[in-house]
Amino acid sequence: MSLIHRRSLLGAAAAAPLLPSMAHSQESRAPESWPSGPVRIICPFAAGGPTDVMARLVADALSAELSQRFIVENRTGSGVVVGTEAVAKAPKDGSTFLYSTVAHSVLRPLFANLSFDPVRDFQPVALVGVIPMLLMVNKEVPAENLRELVQMFQRDPGKYNYGSSGNGGAVHLATELFLHQAGGLKVNHVPYRGSAPAMPDLLNGNLSMMLNVASDGVASVQRGATRGLAISSSKRMPQLPDVPTFNESGLPGYEAYTWHMLFAPAGTPAPIVRRLNQAANKVMGDERMRRRVDEMTMEPRSDTTPDTAAQWLAAEMAKWEPLVRAANITPN
Repeated sequence: MSLIHRRSLLGAAAAAPLLPSMAHSQESRAPESWPSGPVRIICPFAAGGPTDVMARLVADALSAELSQRFIVENRTGSGVVVGTEAVAKAPKDGSTFLYSTVAHSVLRPLFANLSFDPVRDFQPVALVGVIPMLLMVNKEVPAENLRELVQMFQRDPGKYNYGSSGNGGAVHLATELFLHQAGGLKVNHVPYRGSAPAMPDLLNGNLSMMLNVASDGVASVQRGATRGLAISSSKRMPQLPDVPTFNESGLPGYEAYTWHMLFAPAGTPAPIVRRLNQAANKVMGDERMRRRVDEMTMEPRSDTTPDTAAQWLAAEMAKWEPLVRAANITPN
């Protein structure tokens, strides 16, 4: 605006022909002053959890790539509402972003009186990666594969329990989708405050089944503490090559992921959004980062644009929102 103002002092007629080209130039590159100070990445999940750990890896990589400090700030409460709301109401100057997961896609059906809209008030920046879900059973469960597990649930509806990381979370949603697509199976849901507290009950038999984030379940299957029956991705995991996909196991079309995405407050200048998108793609494509996230069973994404990230979010909302309403899922 200052450049336009100076030219206007020389005469509106002389300045007018230059305005379109100047506007294009301003739009085509990120402001040189950004980022001019520490950038906050709000993580609406507890410190030390898998989402927080990944957010910090991304923040450190972005700090190195952009030669600017990116700081992860944990804001928890009311599911992910408190942290998400903080970003929706943050300045639109590139100083604050949101690092969230599939929970973002079910905010509308879970919470009736949100002070923000998860679509209108946010600009997706980049899809960072996806983590598949691993269906595990207690070692004493007689089912040796997914078909036998479904048959077991069909014979005794309501007899068995499954655990989740909490109402409306990715584990809960993925399990309800499985039960729905497998014919409306009746298995009792036992919510926990995170996946970690549920695992001991799966090991001791208080839970028969858990469809957990793969990063939290691979080790127990590898050491034989639990038995893996199916993986929710389109292809098998290198870490568990003998565990088939749901599609291979007789449930075609079933896929479920915990996805990680960077969001900006709606209205953040497009050059800033593009610049962060490019940086995120670059760091997620780095071989060292790929090795790190492979340990967390994440499939990194390094080719998304703000538009394709928004399309992913729209598809996920179309997938999960009807399920939340049909299953009458409510927050903890």
